[in-house]
This record gives sequence, structure tokens and C-alpha cells, in this order.
Amino acid sequence: MKLSLVSMIATCVLLHMFYTRADDDEATIEVEQESDAVAESIPYSTPKPIGNVYLAEHFDDPGAFEKRWIISQAKKDDAEEAIAKYSGKWSVEEAEKNGLVGDLGLVLKSKAHHHAISSRLDKAFLFDNKPFILQYEVRFQHGQECGGAYLKLLSHTKGLDLKRFHDKTPYSIMFGPDKCGTDEKLHFIFRHKNPKNGSFEEKHWKRTSSIPKFDDIFKDKKPHIFTLKITPDNSFEVLIDKKSIQKGSLLEDFSPPVNPPAEIDDPEDSKPEDWDEHAPRQIPDPSAIKPEGWLDDEPEFIPDPDAEKPTDWDDEMDGEWEAPLISNSKCTIGCGKWKPPMIDNPNYKGKWKPSMINNPNYKGKWKPRKIPNPEYFEDLNPYKISTIEAVGFELWSMSDGIVFDNIIISDDPLVVDQWTEDTWALKKEIVDRETENVLVRLVKYTNKHPWLWAVYVLVIGLPVVLFISFCCTTTPTSKVNFLNNILSILFVSKKCYRFL
Repeated sequence: MKLSLVSMIATCVLLHMFYTRADDDEATIEVEQESDAVAESIPYSTPKPIGNVYLAEHFDDPGAFEKRWIISQAKKDDAEEAIAKYSGKWSVEEAEKNGLVGDLGLVLKSKAHHHAISSRLDKAFLFDNKPFILQYEVRFQHGQECGGAYLKLLSHTKGLDLKRFHDKTPYSIMFGPDKCGTDEKLHFIFRHKNPKNGSFEEKHWKRTSSIPKFDDIFKDKKPHIFTLKITPDNSFEVLIDKKSIQKGSLLEDFSPPVNPPAEIDDPEDSKPEDWDEHAPRQIPDPSAIKPEGWLDDEPEFIPDPDAEKPTDWDDEMDGEWEAPLISNSKCTIGCGKWKPPMIDNPNYKGKWKPSMINNPNYKGKWKPRKIPNPEYFEDLNPYKISTIEAVGFELWSMSDGIVFDNIIISDDPLVVDQWTEDTWALKKEIVDRETENVLVRLVKYTNKHPWLWAVYVLVIGLPVVLFISFCCTTTPTSKVNFLNNILSILFVSKKCYRFL
């Protein structure tokens, strides 16, 4: 049979779809070999938040950065004079590898130095009836041996001077990764104000044992995002790379707990002087008498006199043979060293405890009685954390080259999600291209451009059909016609490609 005109036209159209770009912003389907070429294939524009934000820092404008961010000139109170000053260097620059062209980040440049830098929010965040969302990006370009990469959200205080920002500067929330040796943490701390006396106390997130390990973030040299969400109902959620690792409650999942116990041990209560906690629970019965006929010198068990050594027993290999033990027939009454039976000790009291109403005679391990806690209070809404005025990094690190980027604080999750798609998601795509094989990348690309499935059907399906038809033909003339059809398809493909 002859190749029909319709088949030729269909082939030409499909090839046209294959050889032309479907969209102006379409990325190349070819495998890029150089990292620079990969970055070029993913266009980047400085992100702009689509809604309400309190801070949206991308670090892409060095001039704006110098005006906005303030390097601390303070010193740590509890450090040696030689290292007390916050002398660590900061820079705004591109990532060393697998970065986006034009994307800059804040880079910690010095090893074994104290670093401190901060910036005021566009507007203060007041914890009232809206959710709080914090997200920022970290990349350990040289890994991490010992040091932190956490963020501090500084409290609104009278006369807050960012030039004097140091480790004792009041903060509302501290959040982010930290590592030293094999000790890896993800901090989430908030400072709670005691409604009774106005004092502040740090409340540390209690990570559950079910949280997966995240040690790869310190050594894989990839960009990672850390997200904290807190809602007015006192619930919170922590995410790494958009994956939730724990949800919890400010009232239940922090140590020490927000609310103190209603009762405490009475500091004036003491153990009675005649209370003996070491008396044994049982003593030998003083009224017991050894039975007549008790054989003190006879063992309770004797070797079986009828037992014989096995014929295959080897003393050198198996050791000296011993007959199995059986009960001593002489011990009808008893034998061995006689001991009186045990009875309850009339003087036994055990550990003393204060008397209880339901059982005033109970005694056991002593502990002081409970009294009402004079410091007790009940705060049912710890979400009302101190207002945030600024954000800052106050860090020590034994590794340099740590990149911080794309800090955003908002009360709208959609704003944060879009910010993520415009920033970290693009970087993740670059990293994935470095590790994914060609087939995985091809499937992802095709899912973005479904029209390619038609091309695959043509390229793969049509040759299969022709091959089967060729095998099923019975005459030499038919086989020649099929070969001509294949050549015609190749000829049409070449003509279409040249035309396009």
C-alpha cells in the first residue's frame, strides 16, 4: 500500500510540534552538562510578594541591603575579650554552585567568629487574631561542623538599637537549625511573659521521637527552607522543604510548660525522725524451729548413681563428664543449711509519704506534702507573644559560606506559597536536574507539555505497527511496499524539519 497523504500531513504536523517550542518560556529538553547552562535554562526574576507581608527579603539589591541591614558593633557578655566582638564578616553574593543567575543571598563569610546582623520589619507583627508564618532559606555551601543558622525575631522594646544587637537582646521567637558534632537541633523557642509578675521565660519546643532525622541539610550543600506556622488557637507546625515534620500546641509541647503546676511540694514539710526507710520488708521468723531429722550436711541434689558416661564422650573435647543431678532420697524432711522461713517485719514501714485522706495509715517512700503553688497562673492563650519589631542573625560558626536567603514573614499562607514557588522551588529544580536521570526529567517535562505524548506515540508506536505489518506480509512485493513507506516517512520528516 502507498503512504497516504493524510499520514504525511499528520507526520509533518506532529514533527512541527516536536521541533518548535510550545511556549516562550519553555525550558530546553536536552540534558545540560554545565551547571552554568542549567542555571541559564531556568529564568529568575527578583520575587515580589503577592499580598500582605511584614518582611520579604530577597537580598537581590546590594544597595538596599546596605541601607536596611545593620551589622552589630556590640560584644558578647560571657565571651573572652579576644573573641567577644561580633567581628564576623557578611557579604551579599550569588551561590558558589547551582545558583540562579541574578539571585543573591546573605553569606556568613568568617569561620570561628561571632556574627550579628539585623533589620527592622516593614511593620511590626502583633500577635492578635491572625496566623504567623515565618520562612527562610539556608544553604551550607561548605557543610557545617559546629554552629547555628537560626533566626531571632526581636521583640518590640523601647529604644531598640540594632547596632547594639547581641545575645542578650530580647527576642520573641528563635527558630532554625543548629549543629555541633553529632548533636543536631532545630530550634523553636518562644519567650513567654508571666501574666502574674511580668517576667519572661524561654519555652523550648519538645521534639517528638517520631520526627525524621534531618542531618543531610548540614552536608548536602543544597538550599533548604525552614517554615514555622503559629495560629491564634495556640497550634503550631514546623516544616522543612515544605514537608511537615511536627504539629503541636504551645500549651502542651513545650518545656518548661507555659502554665506552672497548681500544687508544689511543701518546703516546710520534713520526714519524721523515727521514720526508718531502710528496714527490710521481711525478716526471719523468730518463732520458727528447725524440724527434727533435718540433715544439715546432706546436699539437696546428688549425682544420679545409675547414669553412665556416653560412649562417644571425649574428655579432651567435651570436658570431664559429670552425672546429672537427682533429688537426694535422704532429704525426706529437709537438708542443707537450715534457715527459718520469712515473715512480715512488724517494724517495716517503707518510704514515708505524707498521710492521705483516703488511707491515713499508708506508709511508703517519703515525700513532702503538697501545698498550693503561690506562683501559679493559667494562661490559656500563649499565642499572644511579644510584638516583633526586627529580625536578626546572632551566630557562631566553625564553617563559612552559609547562605541565607528569601526571608518572609506573613499572615497569609498563599503569599508564602507563591514566594516559595518564585524562589526555592526554582533552585530545587536545578538541584534535581543534577541528580535525576534523563528519563525522570523527560517525564516531568512531558507532564508540563502534554502535547509531547502525541509525538511519542508517533515516534514509538508507528514503527512498531509497521514492523508488525512487515512481518505479517507474505509476498515480496508487499515487503518492498512497506520499506518504501518507511523511507517515505523519513523523507517527509526531513522535508518538514527543513521547512520549519
